[in-house]
Amino acid sequence: MVFKKVSRVKIPDATIRRLSLYDRCLEELKKSGNKIVSSSDIARKCGTNPAQIRKDFAYFGEFGVRGVGYYVENLQVDIKMALGIDRPWLCALVGAGNLGFALLGTDSLEKRGFKISAIFEKDPILVEMGSFQDIPLFSMEMMSQVISDLDIHIGLIAVNPDTALKVAHNLIDSGIKGILNFTPATLKVPPGIVLKNVDFAIDLEGIAFQLSNQ
Repeated sequence: MVFKKVSRVKIPDATIRRLSLYDRCLEELKKSGNKIVSSSDIARKCGTNPAQIRKDFAYFGEFGVRGVGYYVENLQVDIKMALGIDRPWLCALVGAGNLGFALLGTDSLEKRGFKISAIFEKDPILVEMGSFQDIPLFSMEMMSQVISDLDIHIGLIAVNPDTALKVAHNLIDSGIKGILNFTPATLKVPPGIVLKNVDFAIDLEGIAFQLSNQ
């Protein structure tokens, strides 16, 4: 593949999400014994169309071999490089409540290269546990030191909405550059900080809209 820098190119969020989907579909195709696939093969598996796949790939260079198709393993490597997940990312989870524990109860994040390396919690009873599933658990006051010591770059916020903004500022002050916000709170962050929001209610409202307009 001829991989090109995209730092000055605005890549649509929808394209980035589709790249993640393509990678998952390729993993399933690989498990089925496929070594070489076409854009049509990927499209059928992912529920999209070949033209969209070729357009998405064009942002990053030439992924396939003309007249041959895509070598599955090579394409996965290229996509991971494009997404920036060809390296591990260390994360900090803030909030050891029900949502936080649910995030820790699955290995899907680590399989995708995101390792939760520290948990921060304000409840002293939970902090006294010392760790959860072998992940060290710290008080909020330890945030800056631990994030610096472990070289953590991404923070996951799973606290009460009324404290989410303060937590975000504390994470940023501690050196965090990327935040995934699981609360419905509206957060404003400085330039240079990557913020993504996960609001289950918005997704459910989207489903309700589609069901109501079938």
